[in-house]
Amino acid sequence: MRIGEVASRAGVSVRSVRYYEDQGLLTSTRSPSGQRHYTDAEVERVRFLQRLYAAGLSSRTIAELLPCVDSPSEDHSDAALERMAQERDRLSAHIADLMSTRDSLNALMAAAQEDRRTRWAPAAHH
Repeated sequence: MRIGEVASRAGVSVRSVRYYEDQGLLTSTRSPSGQRHYTDAEVERVRFLQRLYAAGLSSRTIAELLPCVDSPSEDHSDAALERMAQERDRLSAHIADLMSTRDSLNALMAAAQEDRRTRWAPAAHH
Protein backbone atom coordinates (compact mmCIF):
# COMPACT_ATOMS: atom_id res chain seq x y z
CA MET A 1 0.00 0.00 0.00
CA ARG A 2 1.07 3.57 -0.48
CA ILE A 3 1.96 6.11 2.16
CA GLY A 4 -1.44 7.82 2.24
CA GLU A 5 -3.22 4.57 2.98
CA VAL A 6 -0.77 3.67 5.75
CA ALA A 7 -1.27 7.10 7.30
CA SER A 8 -5.04 6.85 7.02
CA ARG A 9 -5.25 3.33 8.44
CA ALA A 10 -2.88 4.19 11.30
CA GLY A 11 -4.62 7.47 12.06
CA VAL A 12 -1.60 9.71 11.48
CA SER A 13 -0.51 12.25 8.89
CA VAL A 14 1.55 11.38 5.84
CA ARG A 15 4.14 13.75 7.29
CA SER A 16 4.36 11.56 10.43
CA VAL A 17 4.95 8.43 8.35
CA ARG A 18 7.72 10.19 6.45
CA TYR A 19 9.23 11.41 9.73
CA TYR A 20 9.23 7.90 11.20
CA GLU A 21 11.04 6.66 8.12
CA ASP A 22 13.53 9.54 8.22
CA GLN A 23 14.26 8.66 11.86
CA GLY A 24 14.90 5.02 10.96
CA LEU A 25 11.86 3.83 12.91
CA LEU A 26 9.96 2.57 9.88
CA THR A 27 11.01 1.08 6.56
CA SER A 28 9.37 0.76 3.17
CA THR A 29 10.20 -0.67 -0.17
CA ARG A 30 10.45 1.61 -3.17
CA SER A 31 8.83 1.14 -6.53
CA PRO A 32 10.94 1.71 -9.67
CA SER A 33 9.46 5.23 -9.77
CA GLY A 34 10.53 5.86 -6.16
CA GLN A 35 7.13 5.60 -4.48
CA ARG A 36 7.09 4.14 -0.99
CA HIS A 37 5.21 0.89 -0.48
CA TYR A 38 4.19 -0.59 2.85
CA THR A 39 2.53 -3.73 4.22
CA ASP A 40 -0.03 -4.26 6.97
CA ALA A 41 2.89 -4.79 9.35
CA GLU A 42 3.97 -1.17 8.86
CA VAL A 43 0.46 0.04 9.77
CA GLU A 44 0.79 -1.80 13.07
CA ARG A 45 4.32 -0.45 13.48
CA VAL A 46 3.07 3.13 13.06
CA ARG A 47 0.34 2.52 15.65
CA PHE A 48 2.98 1.11 18.01
CA LEU A 49 5.23 4.13 17.43
CA GLN A 50 2.28 6.41 18.21
CA ARG A 51 1.80 4.65 21.57
CA LEU A 52 5.48 5.13 22.38
CA TYR A 53 5.32 8.83 21.49
CA ALA A 54 2.12 9.17 23.54
CA ALA A 55 4.07 7.73 26.49
CA GLY A 56 6.44 10.69 26.17
CA LEU A 57 9.36 8.92 24.53
CA SER A 58 11.60 10.73 22.07
CA SER A 59 12.55 9.41 18.64
CA ARG A 60 16.03 8.66 19.96
CA THR A 61 14.69 6.65 22.89
CA ILE A 62 12.26 4.80 20.63
CA ALA A 63 15.13 3.91 18.30
CA GLU A 64 16.99 2.49 21.30
CA LEU A 65 13.97 0.35 22.24
CA LEU A 66 13.19 -1.03 18.80
CA PRO A 67 15.84 -3.80 18.80
CA CYS A 68 13.82 -5.48 21.55
CA VAL A 69 10.77 -5.35 19.30
CA ASP A 70 12.56 -6.29 16.09
CA SER A 71 14.88 -8.97 17.51
CA PRO A 72 13.53 -10.13 20.86
CA SER A 73 16.16 -11.54 23.20
CA GLU A 74 16.84 -11.53 26.90
CA ASP A 75 19.62 -8.97 26.46
CA HIS A 76 17.43 -6.69 24.33
CA SER A 77 14.59 -7.07 26.82
CA ASP A 78 16.86 -6.16 29.75
CA ALA A 79 18.19 -3.14 27.85
CA ALA A 80 14.67 -2.01 26.92
CA LEU A 81 13.41 -2.33 30.48
CA GLU A 82 16.40 -0.37 31.79
CA ARG A 83 15.87 2.36 29.17
CA MET A 84 12.17 2.59 29.99
CA ALA A 85 12.99 2.83 33.70
CA GLN A 86 15.36 5.72 32.93
CA GLU A 87 12.60 7.45 30.96
CA ARG A 88 10.10 6.88 33.76
CA ASP A 89 12.57 8.39 36.26
CA ARG A 90 13.18 11.35 33.96
CA LEU A 91 9.43 11.90 33.61
CA SER A 92 8.93 11.58 37.37
CA ALA A 93 11.55 14.27 37.99
CA HIS A 94 9.93 16.49 35.36
CA ILE A 95 6.52 15.97 36.96
CA ALA A 96 7.94 16.93 40.37
CA ASP A 97 9.42 20.10 38.85
CA LEU A 98 6.10 20.95 37.20
CA MET A 99 4.22 20.38 40.47
CA SER A 100 6.64 22.67 42.28
CA THR A 101 6.17 25.32 39.61
CA ARG A 102 2.39 24.95 39.86
CA ASP A 103 2.57 25.29 43.65
CA SER A 104 4.63 28.48 43.29
CA LEU A 105 2.11 29.86 40.82
CA ASN A 106 -0.76 28.99 43.18
CA ALA A 107 1.01 30.84 46.01
CA LEU A 108 1.59 33.86 43.77
CA MET A 109 -2.06 33.86 42.70
CA ALA A 110 -3.22 33.62 46.33
CA ALA A 111 -1.00 36.56 47.28
CA ALA A 112 -2.28 38.59 44.32
CA GLN A 113 -5.90 37.79 45.20
CA GLU A 114 -5.34 38.77 48.84
CA ASP A 115 -3.69 42.01 47.75
CA ARG A 116 -6.61 42.72 45.46
CA ARG A 117 -9.13 42.06 48.25
CA THR A 118 -7.36 44.38 50.69
CA ARG A 119 -6.45 47.08 48.17
CA TRP A 120 -9.82 47.43 46.48
CA ALA A 121 -12.19 46.20 49.15
CA PRO A 122 -15.21 48.46 49.43
CA ALA A 123 -14.94 50.75 52.40
CA ALA A 124 -17.67 49.50 54.71
CA HIS A 125 -17.37 52.20 57.40
CA HIS A 126 -17.23 55.57 55.65
